[in-house]
Amino acid sequence: MCVENCPPPSNRLTRRGVLAGAAALAGTTAALAAAPGASAAPMARTSAARSGNAPRGGDLVIDGGTLLDPATGEVTEDAVVVIRDGVVRAAGRRKTVDVPAGVTVLDAQGRWVLPGLVDSHIHLNTAAEAARTLALGATTARSGSTNFYQDIAVRELSRQAPGLAPRLRASGIFVTPDLGDTILADPDLTPLARLKGGVTSTEALRRVVEVNLARGADTIKTRVNPRAGLAEQDPLEQVYSREQLSTIVATARRAGKDVLCHSYSEKGCHDAVMAGVKSVEHGAFISEQTLHEMRRRGTYFTPTMIAIGGMIGDPDPVLDERGRTYLPKLKAAAKLAHELGVGLVSGTDSSGGSVEPIGAEIEMMHSAGLSALDAIRTATTNAARLLGFEGRVGRLARGYAGDAILLSGNPLADVSVLKKPVRVVRTGVAV
Repeated sequence: MCVENCPPPSNRLTRRGVLAGAAALAGTTAALAAAPGASAAPMARTSAARSGNAPRGGDLVIDGGTLLDPATGEVTEDAVVVIRDGVVRAAGRRKTVDVPAGVTVLDAQGRWVLPGLVDSHIHLNTAAEAARTLALGATTARSGSTNFYQDIAVRELSRQAPGLAPRLRASGIFVTPDLGDTILADPDLTPLARLKGGVTSTEALRRVVEVNLARGADTIKTRVNPRAGLAEQDPLEQVYSREQLSTIVATARRAGKDVLCHSYSEKGCHDAVMAGVKSVEHGAFISEQTLHEMRRRGTYFTPTMIAIGGMIGDPDPVLDERGRTYLPKLKAAAKLAHELGVGLVSGTDSSGGSVEPIGAEIEMMHSAGLSALDAIRTATTNAARLLGFEGRVGRLARGYAGDAILLSGNPLADVSVLKKPVRVVRTGVAV
């Protein structure tokens, strides 16, 4: 059965579309009222961010810290960072920077100052998860999907009240054979409930992608293998062919969007890359051949090692064994990817109310064999390129977003300090 005779998805981004999943975002209204620059006025039917009325960023001077530039590796002692309207206007040694009068000063004496970090794979379903992610140092993130478009709403929340959520690339719902209750995420998905084989036909695959795009997705998330974190599933089974993945990629590309793909098996990873996905997620059994192809194509790799390692010690022996088997393979793959020049990025794959610090994944990258600086780049400059934020995110330099973290020690000597930022700044506002 196909869906050719069903009306096409409606191409609108209404208030309902923006606020889908609002029930999961309990408490956001009260938090917005207390946020700097937040307005108490009701939202218009089109989001304020889309209509150009998003609040400006803050004015702040970060004074006296040791500044690390991940792009160059340069370390500047007694540095000053000047942020106006949420954007860095100057950064460098104190004697080279003009400090404006009357601007709030954040004392960074004895601290290391880095740009805000990027979590390239996270599932943000609630306002509390978004706030926790930000507090742990990720000022920018990419969603790995949500069940009811909560990430679209979190993205709008981040625009209206930057101190409550990271800047976000939202992917909407998972393009997967079995949508389950997600079939109710949008009325335009409900015709798919008639399909006996799930979302597998060309028409069905296109429909899910098009509904995501109509709802405002920035990127599309799909899979080639089942989940490793569910003992009853086989993460090496292949659920979509290269041809089906190509349909998803082509549909997204027509709208100028890219695709991230949940992949584990050697063949699944290779098929995803050959189908044209922008990034491979997890990738425990990815081959050297596939990594070479990724380097040639500019495909990125998000190994999510902290999530895979989290299965070690699970009471379920199947999950425990998977964690113990997959993590060493992922570390070896991450190291080889880096050596080959594949774009390597950090993502925690946090979900279900538990948020891991992005610093923990950076620490995993370091333990896999990357230098501390290169590990930091996986959550700054590399990730900024993947998410389309190059020139805006990943450095504290003129013209970049005024996002910063203050650390208790030198991350080049001890990357673990990245797991517990002393202070976080989002668009010039100390969180």
